[in-house]
Amino acid sequence: MSWMKWLPWRYLVKRVAHRHGFLDPIALLGKLHSFAQPSEVGEPIELLRAGVVFHARGLINSRVIQHNLDWVWPYWVERQFDPEDIAFIPRAFSITHINLSNRNWTAIGQPDVDELPVVDPRGLLTPFHDGWSLDAWLLADNGRCLLPSRCKTARQRQELEGGPCVVTESELDGLALTSRSRVVVENGRAVCEMVVKARAETSGSLVISLRPANPEGISFINKVRLSEQRDAWTIDGKQAVFFSRPAERHHVSNYREGDVRIHLQDKEDQCEGQCDVGMVTAAALFRVEAGEESELRLRVPLQDESAPVIRSDGWAAALHGHARLECPDENWQFLYDAALNSLVLHSPEDVYPGPYTYKRFWFRDAAFIIHALLCAGLTDRAERALYQFPARQLKNGYFRSQEGEWDANGEVLWILRRFHELTGRPLHPEWQEPVRKGARWIENKRLSENIEGPHAGLLPAGFSAEHLGPNDYYYWDDFWGIAGLKAAESLFAPIDRETGEHFGAGAREFSQTVDRSLATCEQRLKRPGMPASPYRRLDAGAIGSLAMGYPTQLCEPDDPRLLDCAEFLLEKCFVKGAFYQDMIHSGLNAYLTLHVAQVLLRAGDARFLDLVDAVAGLASPTGQWPEAIHPATEGGCMGDGHHVWASAEWVLMVRNCFVREEGDRLILGAGIPPRWLKQDKPIRFGPAPTSFGSVSVTITPRPGAAPEVTWEGNWHDSEPAIEVRLPETRA
Repeated sequence: MSWMKWLPWRYLVKRVAHRHGFLDPIALLGKLHSFAQPSEVGEPIELLRAGVVFHARGLINSRVIQHNLDWVWPYWVERQFDPEDIAFIPRAFSITHINLSNRNWTAIGQPDVDELPVVDPRGLLTPFHDGWSLDAWLLADNGRCLLPSRCKTARQRQELEGGPCVVTESELDGLALTSRSRVVVENGRAVCEMVVKARAETSGSLVISLRPANPEGISFINKVRLSEQRDAWTIDGKQAVFFSRPAERHHVSNYREGDVRIHLQDKEDQCEGQCDVGMVTAAALFRVEAGEESELRLRVPLQDESAPVIRSDGWAAALHGHARLECPDENWQFLYDAALNSLVLHSPEDVYPGPYTYKRFWFRDAAFIIHALLCAGLTDRAERALYQFPARQLKNGYFRSQEGEWDANGEVLWILRRFHELTGRPLHPEWQEPVRKGARWIENKRLSENIEGPHAGLLPAGFSAEHLGPNDYYYWDDFWGIAGLKAAESLFAPIDRETGEHFGAGAREFSQTVDRSLATCEQRLKRPGMPASPYRRLDAGAIGSLAMGYPTQLCEPDDPRLLDCAEFLLEKCFVKGAFYQDMIHSGLNAYLTLHVAQVLLRAGDARFLDLVDAVAGLASPTGQWPEAIHPATEGGCMGDGHHVWASAEWVLMVRNCFVREEGDRLILGAGIPPRWLKQDKPIRFGPAPTSFGSVSVTITPRPGAAPEVTWEGNWHDSEPAIEVRLPETRA
């Protein structure tokens, strides 16, 4: 149908739009694209698709929630729709209602099991990705009802012994509920378990409610059926919830009849229900005697009989041989251990940057997460994830996670280099061609040196990391491109010297090109700090340019361009001690704050510790960070509520505080908080893989005298030069 290209589509679209009172969408898109640099791609289709799904949910939320505020909704709704709550957001003509104030949840699971249930800040359990949820209430016979999502305060913690377990405690006027949610192994299959304990001063009922909602909003339930034994639900004919004892009463409601909450004291019992709009709610009631504790166990099978059998000791096996931290700071200790659990949980084969919103693959996130796995000694798990990379490479050498992101190739080659450095192994034969093609793609993707402007010779304008801004010639991409070529040089040096030298020469030439471009920025801005791109002012997007120093180490620790960039960010872009990304994320970012801290640590700037402590203070009670944190509510305001890149950065931060590479040297103890040295308990970390071999570090404080630092190494070759840089302590 070649004739279709001759149709005057633009004219027709414009005419139809104007006839119906709409703006011309083609003209509008043209204006939109004019705010970015000319690029071969607009917004990546993958990102647009995710955005459509996200806002489709928000549209449904807007049609359902605000018209039914008498329903019991998840915690974020109860807060965000309350005009007296700090999390309140006016709705006005907003067509989508989205969780923008309390995007916090904690994943639970078993190693190498892909299903990752999440628990919200009030104990709401969502067993399946983007599915329905289970909530526990306590109803007294006098009508009082403890609804955790409506409690202003609650206590929540994560226990790590034997795998992650989220414990949530709620109280109200003599009513108390405790829930413990985890994933256990039964007969070689993963089962999501929720154990609820209820206590009341007066008699009443423990209520387990099936909810058509989750931490993102509405999730449809069309049909529910109670078993003949009254000890299980079947939901939409597919999934099941088992109770440890039969329900004494049971109620079901649909959208037209309202939330099952208003039917809890009905005399009539229902065993099944359905709803044509997918808003079934159900409640199973279990007797609670006055002054006695009642316990109920819920089981939700996550796998069917066709799934591979998993080990009952999966957590012990997965963490075997990891780099252990022993320190006097209980919070740092807990956050490190929780972060390790998070890394294991989200690397069943691929690596995911989150259990829910971000349960998919990106090379960028994967590189940082795998680096943390490597530096924590979880080498086999990291290697398994790396083996997934070649299949994702296009024939032209592009490692594409989404179109228009030009940093991926550099990140892939860099993390492959780090794997081989940290393990001491040569480049895997099956990885040689992907590395060669990946490095050539970087060379071929660069713009011509003969074009006019400071972007000559750089990588093209692209979308890059979404938090940097519209399509532009991002230095972030270029630094990763240089790092990728240097990695290819290093990887090929022992096996193909000519190829290695070729990529090394390419890296040096690329680096010189970037230096020339940065010189034009310095002249224009009257300071050496690096903007996000050659045409940008210094703004929050400059956070990407720190990649020159961390993690790539393409420059010396005291490079004035790097340090001035960090100073700008510290002066203009920090709120409550953390980096505030005012583009897209519009929140405090734990992992980006730690990027700045890493640059300061490397430069010997003691201010890094304030940033690390600020990040520790922003963690949820379960030891997790959302991608972006609301400056007022301190709840999540963007991205996944359990952000694994943030967990990875905490592991890497702790590791570098104890041991890090700098050229041909190992630096020990440079990031140890001085307060740790004012007590007498030994401080330990290791065995930690480094590019020279693995090392275990022990620091023995001696109040009133210099601490003793000892180490044990299992070196690839001879022991490297080692420099101890403990901080000064003041009485």
